[in-house]
This record gives sequence, structure tokens and C-alpha cells, in this order.
Amino acid sequence: MTVLDRLTRRLPEMLADIERLVTCESPSHDVVAVARSADVVAETGARLLGAEPERIVLQGRTHLRWRFGDGPARVLISGHHDTVWPVGSLRTRPFTVTGGVLRGPGCFDMKAGVVQALHAVAELPDRSGVTVLITGDEELGAPSSRELIESTATGCAAALVLEASADGGALKTERKGVSIYQLRVRGRAAHAGLEPHRGVNASVELAHQILAIQALADPGRGTTVVPTALAAGTTMNTVPAEGETAVDVRVADRDEQQRVDRAMRALVPVLPGARLQLDGGPNRPPLEATASAALYERAVAVARRLGIPAPARAAVGGASDGNLTAGVGTPTLDGLGAVGGGAHADSEHVVVAELPRRAALVAALTADLLAGDRTVLSAYPDAVSS
Repeated sequence: MTVLDRLTRRLPEMLADIERLVTCESPSHDVVAVARSADVVAETGARLLGAEPERIVLQGRTHLRWRFGDGPARVLISGHHDTVWPVGSLRTRPFTVTGGVLRGPGCFDMKAGVVQALHAVAELPDRSGVTVLITGDEELGAPSSRELIESTATGCAAALVLEASADGGALKTERKGVSIYQLRVRGRAAHAGLEPHRGVNASVELAHQILAIQALADPGRGTTVVPTALAAGTTMNTVPAEGETAVDVRVADRDEQQRVDRAMRALVPVLPGARLQLDGGPNRPPLEATASAALYERAVAVARRLGIPAPARAAVGGASDGNLTAGVGTPTLDGLGAVGGGAHADSEHVVVAELPRRAALVAALTADLLAGDRTVLSAYPDAVSS
């Protein structure tokens, strides 16, 4: 019996495990809810893997790590159990499985992927060299788990990220890097009707800055620079003394990330008397195609051996913890989790028939990597010691 046959037979168990995770709501900002979810993930993993995880609590958020074998880590399997959905979302978006489609808050992003990861590793006859890391703050940008992810990934031959797939089940071989900024303007208040000339209008200064910031985008290179949340002023008859805007930057390569960062830090006030304060900077480096190319080709070959359709590949704008693993020089393949769609949306769903296929792909790919063929390291020949 093949690994695909075994996982197909275990599909009812996988669905029950996904239901347990989805019905334990875990919004990233709620550390108590995240801790409850970590308990469910830990119990599921302990049952499947025969081992308890390390429980790593950082800034109040619970992360879980299983490490197998006494030798060096070679394959990191990564995911997260936090979601964007607030507690109570199940009341309007209940867990259901109908017509071959599974629904529920966080099912696609990415609780089904967590279950697939655990079932895939459970299929390995020898888990030595495998590390499974499930974090609890990915949807916030990994503020507490970043160093944990980077240190765990460093030295691995490969990182397999069980985030949800791209459209049609495509693997994510490129992800844009992310920079996040908060620009604050300080002016001077005055009466808007009696003596506006005595004020320094923070709203007007912000308008100048927003136009300058937006001009930093370069569509030809895939660089987006988007002012987002905006606030200024106190009352309708007062010249605003303060204002601020958030800025979301997405880039395809590190050079662009550095260019935009330099330009943001070079912003200067336009109005006499206005002052600027810039906070933030690069948050996640890009996952570039060179980090995933060899792993993708390997996954295609493994899929063919399994007798399942070879997955396509896609470049996406969203970031994940795969950006961090690639950022430390570890070859990384992302989007190996659930096939479906609607992440962060009411239409979130998972295609049930694909669950055992993707779990089988992860299991077989991991086993292939553990077998010792090092061709996957060609993109980073000096990055891995084993």
C-alpha cells in the first residue's frame, strides 16, 4: 500500500482533526485563545507522532516544536495555528463538509495545512532529521516567533511551508517581501477660522508626504507602496497639529526593498515648521525564485512518482514565515498545504479530495530529502552544514 493509499484511508481521521482545530478559534491577538488552540495542536501531534512537542511561549503566544533524531536538522516543516478570525466567527461561519468542500474560519489559512503536516510526518518510517514548527502569531507578522523560525531554519537543507496553496493548488515559489512603516507628522494647532496662518497643518503635510510615498512604487518591478490607514486632527475648527499614515510596501527583490527603505528615510517636510517621524522598516525579506527552484522541481518529480498531477507554481504578493526561512538562506518551498481558496474571506474553503494528496506529497518529498540527495542545495551551496 502506498503512502497515498494510506492517507486516503485516513481521510475521515484528517477531517475530524481539522474540525477540532477549526472549532477551537484562535485569533492572533487573543493569547488565551491561541494557547487553547496550541493545546489542541499538541494533543493531535502527540497522538499522531508519539511525542510531545516543546511548548515555547514568547510574548504570551504559544508555539510548538517537534524535533526528531539526535543528528542535525535537515528538513523543517513549518506552519501556524493562529487565524485572522475573531472568537465567535463560528456562529456565522460554522464548520461544515458538504459536497466535497470543507468550510470554517481558518480552515484554508491554515488549519488544514497543520493537520496535513502532522499526518505527513506520521507517515515517515524514519523521522530523524525532521523538525515540525507550528507558530501562533504568523498573521501578525511573527513578532514573537521570528527569531525562533530563523534559528530553527538555519542549517536545514529545506523548509517546507504548509501554508495554503495558490489558485488551483499551485505551489508558492515566490513571495514578495514586506516593509511596514508608520509616518507621523507634527505641526502646530491654531483656530481654523480666526488665525489658520498661525498653525502648521499636519493634514496638508501628510497630503504632500502621501503623494511622495506613492510615487516610490515601481509597477515594472512589481513594487507596490501603498499608504493605508490615515488619521489627523481633533476638531473640525482646529488646524491639525498631528497626523499619521501607515504604509504597506511589497517588493519582489531585496534591492527594491532597500531602495524604498532609503527613500522613506530620506523624506523631508514640505511645510515650514512641520516635523516628521518615521517608524518601522523591512518586516520580511522576499522569497525569491532562486530559493525554491530546486525544491519545486523535486516536488514535481515526487508528484509524478505518486501518480498525482504535478502542481503548478505561482508568485504571490502575500508574505508568510517562508519569507523568513528563505531569508536565512534555507531553500524554501511554500504553499504545500490545503487546496481551496478564500483566505481571510467569507468564501474560505478547502477541497476535501486534495487533503490526502497534498499530505502524501509532503510525506514523500520529505522522505526524498532525507534520503541524502543534496541537489536541492544548489541555490545556496554554502548555506547548509549537515
